[in-house]
Parts: sequence; structure tokens; C-alpha cells
Amino acid sequence: MTLQLTVPNMACSVCANTITKALQAVDANASVQADPTTKLVSVETQASETAIKEALAAAGYPASC
Repeated sequence: MTLQLTVPNMACSVCANTITKALQAVDANASVQADPTTKLVSVETQASETAIKEALAAAGYPASC
């Protein structure tokens, strides 16, 4: 499943790397593309949307609705 999430407080490439690592901790095979310019995170994963959003929030980058 592919998720498109907006992460308003992602400001730089370090933020994008942190988000990628947090999501890959939930699903090691996840394909994550985080773009600080557009604030969009695209995730191809087998994990649930809830698990992905919880991982983002735990990393300090909650997704907006």
C-alpha cells in the first residue's frame, strides 16, 4: 500500500532522514520518499497507516490530516 502524508514540521534533509529511519524501523522493507520542500512523505509499505502515523509522531514529525 502507498501512503501520501503531509508532515508540516519537516524542514530539511536531516528531518527527511530521521523520518525515513523511523518508518523503516516499523517496516524494514518500506520504500520512503520524504521531500522537505513539499512537506510530503510517500511510503510504500505493508504496515498499517496507523502504525506509520504513530512512528512519525514518535519521531517528532506528526502527519497532518
